[in-house]
Amino acid sequence: MKILIIRFSSIGDIVLTSPVVRCLKQQVPNLELHYATKVAFKPVLQHNPYIDKIHYLSDSLNDLIAALNEEKFDVIIDLHHNLRTFIIKSRLGIKSYSFNKNNWQKWLMVRFKKKLSLPHIVERYMDTVRSFAKYDGNGLDYFIAADDENSLNLLPESHRPNYVVYAIGGQFATKRMPLEKMGELVKQLTIPVVVIGGKSDALEADQLCSFSKQVFSLCGKLSLNESAAIVKNAKAVISHDTGFMHIAAAYQKSIISIWGNTVPEFGMTPFYSIENGNQFVIAEVQGLNCRPCSKIGFNQCPKGHFNCMNRQNTAEMAS
Repeated sequence: MKILIIRFSSIGDIVLTSPVVRCLKQQVPNLELHYATKVAFKPVLQHNPYIDKIHYLSDSLNDLIAALNEEKFDVIIDLHHNLRTFIIKSRLGIKSYSFNKNNWQKWLMVRFKKKLSLPHIVERYMDTVRSFAKYDGNGLDYFIAADDENSLNLLPESHRPNYVVYAIGGQFATKRMPLEKMGELVKQLTIPVVVIGGKSDALEADQLCSFSKQVFSLCGKLSLNESAAIVKNAKAVISHDTGFMHIAAAYQKSIISIWGNTVPEFGMTPFYSIENGNQFVIAEVQGLNCRPCSKIGFNQCPKGHFNCMNRQNTAEMAS
């Protein structure tokens, strides 16, 4: 059998598909497994031993469809379920299965603040392939190359034996604590802190270092997988609702998971193996009648007060 999985973005969402990849490859006899994603997310998948071939979407959807058509797949597993994947499925004309995005339930939660709790997205992904495989209980996967662990050599001696990672990034501002709040948190931590993130986070990370001498920034200095190596070797991870949170869960790390305008009830919390159990703590401000204000995020608080982050209890996180 030849199966194509599609998930175009983003880092965390792709990491969360890893149980589907593993379970299909291990449970379907003689399976040739392909995966289609955006070229920007090549590092997330390129070292995964369960994937036989990766197809990349760059500028042209038509070019990707032409390449996929040549492969003569038996089945498409659509774990993105948007207009582009609809076009791909229509053009290839083969049997497909699409995951349930639960968009109307999320809309009810955002629009009317309905107290719903959606199944975890991993459960929904696995439900999509229930005709072929079942969940094995082994959590998420994240694979890096041996050379990526050279990034550990950049850590100062004071941080190498024992450190906490703080992944300060987030695609939207309403998913990130303000700098002053982050500074309040790091000042209360009792072990060294390594800050990771992209180039866009570097300036804020440098400013965060001024709050405590035990904070060391690698923001903007590492590739995604070099940063993953820093996470892999950390004692614990602090993260906003972002991709590194799920990479940390793949490495079975204890996580302080910080939530602002989005809510854990959307079904995107850290996901662990059954053997290790849940090792995360949710940090969120309860009782706000404006949460969730979006299923994704905004560049600034729609209400102007940003209470979902400004009222976070950093002393509780640090303990």
